Amino acid sequence: MDRHYKALELDKILTLLADSVSCEESKETILNLKPEFTLKKAEANLKKTDDAFVLTGKFGAPSFGNMKNPANMLRRSEAGGCLTAGELLSIGETLRIIRGVKQWYGKCENTGTSLDINFQGLVANKFLEDKINSCIISPEEIADNASPALSDIRRKIRTASSKAREVLDKIIHSSTYQKYLQDTIVTQREGRYVVPVKAECRGNVPGLVHDTSSSGQTVFIEPMGVVQANNDIKVLISKEETEIERILFELSSLAGSYADQIIGSFKNLVELDVIFAKAHLAYKMKATVPILNEKGIIDLKQARHPLIDPAKVVPVDVTLGETFDTLVITGPNTGGKTVTLKTIGLLTLMAMCGMMVPCGDNSRLSVFRRVLVDIGDEQSIEQSLSTFSAHMTNIIGILKLANSSTLTLIDELGAGTDPVEGAALAIAILEKLRSRGAKIASTTHYAELKEFALKTPNIENGSCEFDVKTLRPTYRLLIGVPGKSNAFAISQRLGMDSKIVERAKELVNTESRQFEDVVETLEQRRQSLEKQIENAQRLTQKANTEKQKAENEVARAKRDAEIAIKRAKEEAERIVSQTKAQAYALIDEIDKAKKNKNLQNTDTKAKLRQGIKKIEESSDPIEKQKTSNYKLPRPLKVGDNVLIYDIDKSAVVLALPDKDNMVLVQAGIIKTRVELSNLRLKENENEKINNPYKNRNRTVQRSVDIHPVTEVDVRGQTAIEAIMAVDSAIDTAILTNVQHLTIIHGKGTGVLRTEIQKHLRTIKQVKSFRLGTFGEGESGVTIVELK
Repeated sequence: MDRHYKALELDKILTLLADSVSCEESKETILNLKPEFTLKKAEANLKKTDDAFVLTGKFGAPSFGNMKNPANMLRRSEAGGCLTAGELLSIGETLRIIRGVKQWYGKCENTGTSLDINFQGLVANKFLEDKINSCIISPEEIADNASPALSDIRRKIRTASSKAREVLDKIIHSSTYQKYLQDTIVTQREGRYVVPVKAECRGNVPGLVHDTSSSGQTVFIEPMGVVQANNDIKVLISKEETEIERILFELSSLAGSYADQIIGSFKNLVELDVIFAKAHLAYKMKATVPILNEKGIIDLKQARHPLIDPAKVVPVDVTLGETFDTLVITGPNTGGKTVTLKTIGLLTLMAMCGMMVPCGDNSRLSVFRRVLVDIGDEQSIEQSLSTFSAHMTNIIGILKLANSSTLTLIDELGAGTDPVEGAALAIAILEKLRSRGAKIASTTHYAELKEFALKTPNIENGSCEFDVKTLRPTYRLLIGVPGKSNAFAISQRLGMDSKIVERAKELVNTESRQFEDVVETLEQRRQSLEKQIENAQRLTQKANTEKQKAENEVARAKRDAEIAIKRAKEEAERIVSQTKAQAYALIDEIDKAKKNKNLQNTDTKAKLRQGIKKIEESSDPIEKQKTSNYKLPRPLKVGDNVLIYDIDKSAVVLALPDKDNMVLVQAGIIKTRVELSNLRLKENENEKINNPYKNRNRTVQRSVDIHPVTEVDVRGQTAIEAIMAVDSAIDTAILTNVQHLTIIHGKGTGVLRTEIQKHLRTIKQVKSFRLGTFGEGESGVTIVELK
């Protein structure tokens, strides 16, 4: 790996990435990953990573398993070689993974991604996969059904073995031979069935000796009765091996015919494995996709070094290349200067490698032809190089390569030698690099470089913030503000004698002291301004929260009002329906009284008046409020302004109370009589009276004194009378939850039936209607189904 990339620790990032894959080829691809120098290729790689990131978030990552590169095996089989069972199983496993990944993508609900071409390059071969898996059980075992011949051979081997064992079982259980046997068992030697015989008795058991025990006390004899069976088994085993070899050769030839297809699919599989590994690492780092450019513009927001513990890393904002081409970073040791340089360089390289970077949204990074770095102490005893010499050697190499497409990162420029000469040399190096058009970020402790950055256009100071009170760096990068080394403050806080510190301050030349004082003043003002900005942002956030809260309240009130209006409309409709039903019921009572000619009867009149009063009460949704123990301060006079208490309406007295204490008043354009106890005197027209019942509760009586109706007889009535009777019956049925109503209109000429059915079509509460069937009255009745 390029030493500049290694100095920025790109190798460690690639190692982290390689740990996310299990395939050796994928690991090798990752570890050999090189940054892309062209914008188009870098953007294409980033787009693939982003698409994989999105797919992983929606559907989870596909499983690539423990795949192995089948290229060598396939090329060998393609050339006519025979593969082992294990090698063929490996090819079958690769085919299974290819098919699984392709099926996973097919189930993803996506409409075109940059990964389409990679997934389309995966060619599943279920035929070959099933062929291999059906023939081979394990690297050491071929299935019986791999071929009919193999199945037949193994069946014959089992038969011959069974015969041989039967003979041997008879021998070992025979009383004649049992006394000559060392053990009553049947075993095998060199693939042939034998029995263990005592060495001194081997002449008593006729047969062939195949082996002797290590002690010499046992010989393994193949009895003559099983020699032929063992010979048959031996021949069959030889045939079995030949058939297995033929099967493996056939499978190898079949796999070789698909070599190019499988190797191409495997390459796409490795590329997809690498891309999804990048997406997995992006999730771990909480990374985002930067906006790439080739103009040398870097604008990192909340950038985090990926190798620092996420719980401890401090995000930094860095800009370079847009309004200035050189950034000079100053500040105390261990303040985060070097980490900032590495963050800029490492995130640039990661983006050029197609990896998402740990920073805020809408961050920008540039593609560079070269990223040149001088970071760290590279002194060498063997090469007789001091720290300064090592740095200068690196910088000389950088000066030779730097151009307009170069990002240059230099740590402690000019350090390690005389400060005056080092500062002068550092300024000259920066001027040379700038003349080449390079984008530069450098750290330093030299005040001369701070002053150089202040005076020179397109060069900006930056500083790593340090809290003198706690003697701890905050690791925040401040662009546009030169930093201080804080050597005096740190030494004094650590316990250095104050006289020594004061003496040291005296030894600093006047110009340097003045410059540091100016820097300190600027820093104090910056901190004060930053606090004011934070306070303003907090107040703005609070105002926005209050505004949002108010808007939510308004929206809630609007919703409540809409709901209340809807309920009021529904209540009004119900009151109208109820009142209509009661009115029809009262009409029925009047008609009944007329027919019975007892309308003048006192009880009938009282009942009718009670019915009218009930209609009035139920149709008025306003519940009258109880009057309080209020007394008029003086008797009313004509023209007095009063309040009608129960309905909270202002009115003017038109006449004094009568004998029933009813007062004639005018409220707006309406004249009405109101009880005297319900009036409140207003001394002037604009006076407001505290009315606890101003926001009145509206209630509706829900009980209706009517009985369920399931049929209505309109025979002999005119069409108008019949329609009124039908309406009354439908209202009563609805109020009493009756679902079906029978209208008896008779057959006659059909005029009454036609008019009634025409009217039914206009009623919304009617779901359907039909003529009666046999047993219901047929065409003389209409059956109505209500909603």
